[in-house]
Amino acid sequence: MAAAWPTWGLVTTKNLELRRRRGLMIAVFVLVLGPPVLLYGFRLLFHAVDPSHYGPAGVPNAFQNLMSPMVELGFIIAATVGAAAGTTDLTDGMFRHLVVTGRSRVALFLARIPAGLAIVLPVVALAFTLCCLVTSFEGVPNPTAISVNNGVSIPVNLSETQFRSWIDQHPREALEAFPRGNGAFIDGVSVANGSTASRYHAYTEIERTLNPPINEMVKIGLWLELVVGVGFAVGLGFGALTGQRTVTTIVLIALEVIVTPIFDRAHIAYFLNGQRLLVGVALDQLQPAGLTSSAGGGGGGGPLQHFGSGGGAVGGIPPMPTWAMILVIVAWIVGWSVIGAWRMATRDA
Repeated sequence: MAAAWPTWGLVTTKNLELRRRRGLMIAVFVLVLGPPVLLYGFRLLFHAVDPSHYGPAGVPNAFQNLMSPMVELGFIIAATVGAAAGTTDLTDGMFRHLVVTGRSRVALFLARIPAGLAIVLPVVALAFTLCCLVTSFEGVPNPTAISVNNGVSIPVNLSETQFRSWIDQHPREALEAFPRGNGAFIDGVSVANGSTASRYHAYTEIERTLNPPINEMVKIGLWLELVVGVGFAVGLGFGALTGQRTVTTIVLIALEVIVTPIFDRAHIAYFLNGQRLLVGVALDQLQPAGLTSSAGGGGGGGPLQHFGSGGGAVGGIPPMPTWAMILVIVAWIVGWSVIGAWRMATRDA
């Protein structure tokens, strides 16, 4: 009986088959690397030619605004690569020849996972690294403190615990910076009743006008890779189930571009938990806090359009517990992988 675990040779062979599809590889590089290269390329060029009229290329809003197309296109192109990996043997007429060799069908499916991820993950990492380098070295250096209100300055990059400690050490400055009472706003962010939570929320919203720190960039990069990995896993499993690459790609594009934004924004009565079962909603709520904005809040207009705040409410949907987000994401990855492996094991050769 053939081993169900794929060999290294099987993985590298499948990876080579995908890389030889020039149209697919061109789409991967153009859609993933295209947005940051074009945006930062033009910004660098304009700043070099006329620095008096065009600011530095690595301003914070450029980084924030670029994350939306990178996430959307990253999920779509990963799903497309997954769909191709799950259907190429069928469309090329090679599935029968692979089966008669005696290889395990489960191993044939599992080999596609590392083979495809080895293509999409490094390209996404390269694009995101480019964004981080330009933001860090071609932007305005972050100040050590931010001016909040009434000329009060607060150190940047404070955690909530450190922020509470600062309030305890500077009670008078805290009261001037974040007035108590209903109807008080700091840069459009309500600090009603002067609670510490609302004060910290106002502080972080102001802080997000700065470049994200290195640790926040790492979190954003890991989250972006997670989105891409989920897109590939769903595309691979769904493609193996349908056997049709075009149908799979169209359905997953509709899921990402149409269905997920609707479920993000609309609070459907008696179906809230059903909305939370959508992997896009769980991924949006799990995103790092550095990608949110006071303008966005998950309801559109923010840097990630329909994407919400990390761990917070997305649009009209109350926040999910962290364990629930992780459970939904893992269930989609494992579920579609099992479905794809089962379909490949039971498909007629």
